[in-house]
Amino acid sequence: MAKDSTIEETKQTLVQRFRAWGENSFPPTILASLIFAQHARPFQFFPMLFPPVLLFSSYANLSGFKTESAGISAAWSGLYLLLAARRRQPMMKKFGTRGVVRGATMGLCLVQMIGGGLAYTLGKKEGEEDESSM
Repeated sequence: MAKDSTIEETKQTLVQRFRAWGENSFPPTILASLIFAQHARPFQFFPMLFPPVLLFSSYANLSGFKTESAGISAAWSGLYLLLAARRRQPMMKKFGTRGVVRGATMGLCLVQMIGGGLAYTLGKKEGEEDESSM
């Protein structure tokens, strides 16, 4: 039998997957879009402070500040999750369009908070030197 010439994929641990999620610039952009969709009509001032910060986090990530932007998006995602969890919703409204969008937003906030927190905690900052080379 001939050996398969494809490169075997290595299995990533759960921590590595969350860290890769936190270092990605796409999830904060999606999160900002979902938050905007929920609070633009009727306009709610306080929740609308979150999309610009999350979009700035994506911009900072694309500019090369992956660790710092992961920390920003994790902190603001956790803050929004805390804000959204305070609002109670009747059971019948949870299965409508707004309820599904709200649930998806809260789930994405949780994943972004975990992934961004891991990426910020385990990542290296710009200009940080290795301690082993000293």
